[in-house]
Amino acid sequence: MATYNLGTAGTTPIFRNNFNLSTSQPTDVFRFSVGTASTTSPRYLNLAVTDISAADDADISLFRDVNNNGVLDSTDRQSGLVRSSVAGSNADDSINVRVTTGGTYFAEVSRYAPGSSGDVSYDFRVSNNTSAASNLLPNEVRVGDLNSDRTFSNQRVDNLDTNDTYAFSLGLFEGVNIRLNGLTADADIRVINDSNNNRVVDAGEVVRSSTSGGTTSDVISGLNDSGNYYLQVYAFNGAQTNYNVTFDHYTTPFA
Repeated sequence: MATYNLGTAGTTPIFRNNFNLSTSQPTDVFRFSVGTASTTSPRYLNLAVTDISAADDADISLFRDVNNNGVLDSTDRQSGLVRSSVAGSNADDSINVRVTTGGTYFAEVSRYAPGSSGDVSYDFRVSNNTSAASNLLPNEVRVGDLNSDRTFSNQRVDNLDTNDTYAFSLGLFEGVNIRLNGLTADADIRVINDSNNNRVVDAGEVVRSSTSGGTTSDVISGLNDSGNYYLQVYAFNGAQTNYNVTFDHYTTPFA
């Protein structure tokens, strides 16, 4: 097991690309620190494992250094587990959590042996934000090319899953209206065009957003430029809510 010290995680994502796991070294641990956090001033941690090699599988777990010794040990594994992501195959893995305790954290990336044929390569990213709207863009839900209406029902964002990201694309002469409803608390949506394909939300890449208050539905209408997009659904200020999201596909009048 190799351990890499990343320093303090902040709003600017930390990248570690082209890392490898093998049968002899099946785990990597990334150690990083989080500044002051509390119930009144929480932080939002976003972690992503992307670009996993074809026909392979890697998973990720987040631990807190509960005994403050700077080492991921049995105590942390027993009492400090925050969240894990075990997406199948070479799908992206991600963790988006609200934390109220600062200090040292560990992200452990593991090779899933039954789903891997040899060495596993991957990219890792982590950021630490004051809002639940993540600035990382893993393909959490692969909607694909929209050519008909799509609805995702009975979804949820909460303190252990503060942000859901849907990857979709529009072809020529296609458009979409997006509706978020069925809320039991406040959540918001935004659409991102990752123009430089770095899987990070950079300045100017949020093309539409809707931030209705309370349980009022959020709507983004008339998105009709062809391209690849990400829709983020995120909890507002620690809200925990169920939701439905609908992609209402249409053909543009200038087809």
